[in-house]
Amino acid sequence: MKPNFDLTGKTALVTGATHGLGMAMAKALAHQGAQLVINGHTPEKMDAAIGQYTAEGITVHPYLFDVRDAGLVNQAISKIEAEVGAIDILVNNAGMIQRTPALEMDPNDFRKIIDIDLVSPFIVSQRVAKTMVERGTGGKIINICSMMSELGRNTVSAYAAAKGGLKMLTRNLATEWAKFNIQVNGIGPGYFATEQTAPIRVDGHPFNDFIINRTPAAKWGDPDDLGGTAVFLASSASDFINGQIIYVDGGILATIGKPHGE
Repeated sequence: MKPNFDLTGKTALVTGATHGLGMAMAKALAHQGAQLVINGHTPEKMDAAIGQYTAEGITVHPYLFDVRDAGLVNQAISKIEAEVGAIDILVNNAGMIQRTPALEMDPNDFRKIIDIDLVSPFIVSQRVAKTMVERGTGGKIINICSMMSELGRNTVSAYAAAKGGLKMLTRNLATEWAKFNIQVNGIGPGYFATEQTAPIRVDGHPFNDFIINRTPAAKWGDPDDLGGTAVFLASSASDFINGQIIYVDGGILATIGKPHGE
């Protein structure tokens, strides 16, 4: 039997899909036949995103709502279910990072990061899973974790705490919901060439040199590299995979690294 990666007839919601890695994964799901619903919170970014999807021949259903607000999430998901259809695939991609040394970080900023990167995936997953359970058809939930789910790094204490928590939330939701035929897994992206990283992806920049030397593949990832993993975890090919985090990082987590200049 050949693995079935076809998503025709499935409805996928990708949060934070107006740009970057979220958009790359959303496009991959759509190209495999999924009916695509995207979330954002900025009208201007949403309008620009719709143009990009349309340019690739992708029909997209856009919804603006704050994933941190359980009341708004409930209203939005109910509206999506009524207007588009029940959600079969959820990708919890919305998130943010703030680079501040731990000694200088305001506790309110710390809470804000935890709220968007950890609490909001729980809020959206809980609401979507309720309908999955009621329908009895199961479903796929994919949480976008990070290498910071495993490693620490200077100035990202809140982000690392949230992403480490998201890894364990993934495993716990998988444990609770597997009996309903819901698979909850995660993707941990490495360092990717996006608009946001463009200023530091230049020869001679210390961080660019660090990533090239630290990554066995010796390059930044292409956002499209995440598409295959997203499709796999969204498809029936992964029906017996649950509670796992797949790191798409060019091999960083597999190695201790190499001496400078080697």
